[in-house]
Amino acid sequence: MTNDKHDTHNTGRSMTSDLRDVQTREFMVFGLGNEEYAIDIGNVSELRGYGIVTAIANAPPHIKGVINLRGVIVPIIDLRIKFGSNEPTYNQFTVAIILNVGGQLAGMVVDSVSNVVALTNEQLKPAPHISSDIESNYIIGVGTVDDRMLILLDVDKLIFKSEIAVLDRLAA
Repeated sequence: MTNDKHDTHNTGRSMTSDLRDVQTREFMVFGLGNEEYAIDIGNVSELRGYGIVTAIANAPPHIKGVINLRGVIVPIIDLRIKFGSNEPTYNQFTVAIILNVGGQLAGMVVDSVSNVVALTNEQLKPAPHISSDIESNYIIGVGTVDDRMLILLDVDKLIFKSEIAVLDRLAA
């Protein structure tokens, strides 16, 4: 017998179809400014406090640089800058979420991480239609928990392989 909780992790299928196919999925909730976002817990490798990052010359502003994580060089992307929020501040609540993106590790800097929530199909809504002028293909839906709305993100579309490739090229 299969436990649905374990089947919620990335199975290689489209995450949008997964929103409808699975009874319950677990998401890590994090904050950026006044908004709450969530990503599939199956993509999360670990959480780290934001620390010293080695900058890479000529990298785009949202690519903060790289860290050495137990011998693995991990690119760090500040999601606050990528999303165009106000100038980010770095404090004791700033977190780097280390993600597995297509078999490669990448870090995503956020303001804070709050918890992990299990969302049922009834709590998951498809992504709203947003103007084609705004890049939003990484938004896969909206989750509702009590009176909270969580913007659900697809990390494979959010952390572009091209960004990781830019870092690899710059670091070489």
